Amino acid sequence: MDKIIFGDNQFFGINHMSEEKAQSQAERFKDINDIIAVIDTVYECGVRAFMFNTHDRVADICDHFRANAHKYPDIKFYPSLPYAHKYASAVTEKGMIGALNEFLFGRRSVGQALTTLVRGTKTIVSRDLSEVMKLLVDSEMRMFNGLNVRAVFLQNIVTDLLLGLGSKEVFIQFAKHIREKYNADPAFNTMNMPRLVDFLIECGIENPIVCSSINKIGYLMNPDKASYENTIRTKPFRPMAMSILASGAISPINAVEYISSLGKVSSIVFGASSRAHIEETIELINAYLP
Repeated sequence: MDKIIFGDNQFFGINHMSEEKAQSQAERFKDINDIIAVIDTVYECGVRAFMFNTHDRVADICDHFRANAHKYPDIKFYPSLPYAHKYASAVTEKGMIGALNEFLFGRRSVGQALTTLVRGTKTIVSRDLSEVMKLLVDSEMRMFNGLNVRAVFLQNIVTDLLLGLGSKEVFIQFAKHIREKYNADPAFNTMNMPRLVDFLIECGIENPIVCSSINKIGYLMNPDKASYENTIRTKPFRPMAMSILASGAISPINAVEYISSLGKVSSIVFGASSRAHIEETIELINAYLP
């Protein structure tokens, strides 16, 4: 895993602490060129790994990377899917059938569409939840065609729903599908790292990548900070930290010092929009993490 991964929440108006700040960020990044400018700044600062949700606008960003591959020869991608709000909005606007048509058949050749149709028909007949998962994963991953994908993350909304349902087979098949079809590591976002790590180990998924909020004040760490620290210390998995600044409640130096103190966390996802903040965070991570 890359030590530093740049995330995209700020580009799409996502801020867990402030609605006002989220709206301001959404307004600032209406133009995709403004997003690309920040990505270029991060790349210039030495970061080569980027985590993108499968937001509709990310397809345009991926088009930019494909069209300008010579500018980013060693860039790596960590998709996070599905983008749940996209599905909810599509169902509201187009109905269930219209939404399925868009996600399963949009941007596809006739041959690809027929293949999906056959798979989808079999799925409906058999009611195989694992096959439904594969169809939707393949639909979401189309925007990353031809790009260097290192790991594919299951979004926390779906991860934690399946965790609550105890759906072992879906986790197992997701991990197998990502490895076999995309030659990438399966990975998982969650709001409950301790419980998920235990469950993935029960599923036989070895040394899983698990990304969750990890920070000094316990912000969004469920059930509590102590159980996270114990899990990181004692369980065989690869922890990835996000929300290390707790949406601005912790200073960068205190945030990175805490992550470093845990010993085992060797990968951090962070988002920022100003060069000064980007440079400061990268410098601190490089200084404190091995």
